[in-house]
Amino acid sequence: MISADRPATRLATRLSFLVAGFGISCWAPLVPFAKQRLHIDAAMLGMLLLCIGIGSIAAMLATGPLSARYGGKPVIVTSGIALALILPLLTIAATPVALGGALLLFGAALGSLDVAMNVHAVEVERAAKQPLMSGFHALFSIGGFAGAGLMTIFLSLKMSALAGSLVCAGIMLAAMLVAWPRLLPAMTGEDGPLFVRPHGVVVLLAVLAMATFLAEGAMLDWSALLITQMGLVGATQGGLGYILFAIAMTSGRLLGDRLTARLGDYRTLLGGGVIAVAGFLVLLSVPVAPIALAGFLLIGLGASNIVPVLFRIAGAQTHMPPALAIGAITTLGYAGILAGPAAIGVVAEAVGLRAAFWMLAVLLLLVPFTARRTARAANSG
Repeated sequence: MISADRPATRLATRLSFLVAGFGISCWAPLVPFAKQRLHIDAAMLGMLLLCIGIGSIAAMLATGPLSARYGGKPVIVTSGIALALILPLLTIAATPVALGGALLLFGAALGSLDVAMNVHAVEVERAAKQPLMSGFHALFSIGGFAGAGLMTIFLSLKMSALAGSLVCAGIMLAAMLVAWPRLLPAMTGEDGPLFVRPHGVVVLLAVLAMATFLAEGAMLDWSALLITQMGLVGATQGGLGYILFAIAMTSGRLLGDRLTARLGDYRTLLGGGVIAVAGFLVLLSVPVAPIALAGFLLIGLGASNIVPVLFRIAGAQTHMPPALAIGAITTLGYAGILAGPAAIGVVAEAVGLRAAFWMLAVLLLLVPFTARRTARAANSG
């Protein structure tokens, strides 16, 4: 049997995370072009974008059990290649129905890849006997920067959306072809059931993942409006908050494995949660713009390694098969991302956006408050 603790398997895992981040971010700059091509309004566009989330969650529910029974390799390869092949279709779909169908498949490929690559990452990290998960997740963030940046460059050079997507799809396919023979063998030997209801500590892990993903989603969807409403920046600088958050998040994950190896899971969760909450306090209570904006750096640094640690603990606990646990965590986390923006909007309408962000800070307190219980699960099951 091929050892999971090899440079080749680590490379394959990193490439899988890179492709996932690269693929979804390539779509972001294409959204305005799709809206213009199909002559649809914002409401219709919102409904179409929801198809990505629906496809992702539906696929995640199936991917955990399939990965538990057959291993992550066939799912990673199939979904990674599918993600690349579907991307160009998003640029030529001629009707809202066609685009909705393509986005549904695109989301399904992304969701499957997301679960399977984390299952694979847990196996590789376990064999290495050292933290690797934060570094793997950093490659997702780096892929996001690269995909959005490259597609934006192509479009700014007047390259057609189809041509740009074909080049990006070619890059993704090349990465998957390099990863394919280096992934762990398909069979894992786990012949458990194809469905297990989340239970035990896995429920806590999933709730913490949802809270963290919800906070991350709020940074993307609502931070610009928040800081402009607070008068910290002008409308043209609204994206500055998310940029600071993303830089801190990626930097924190690149350093996260060394940090976790030194501090352990408990202190990483405790410290990360406290720093993230402190970032919200600074952002929401300090009226001086440069200091308040530094809150985004604290939120990004604090949150950066929470989810990687949660995935590692999911792979070590014994309440459920690791692949099923990771599937449950990923699914609930994505549900938080999908429902989060709408929920924040409802709360903001009732009590204001600033109050909604205070509620996010309170929700994130769950991480440090449960850090000891959560970390024990890696050792005690």
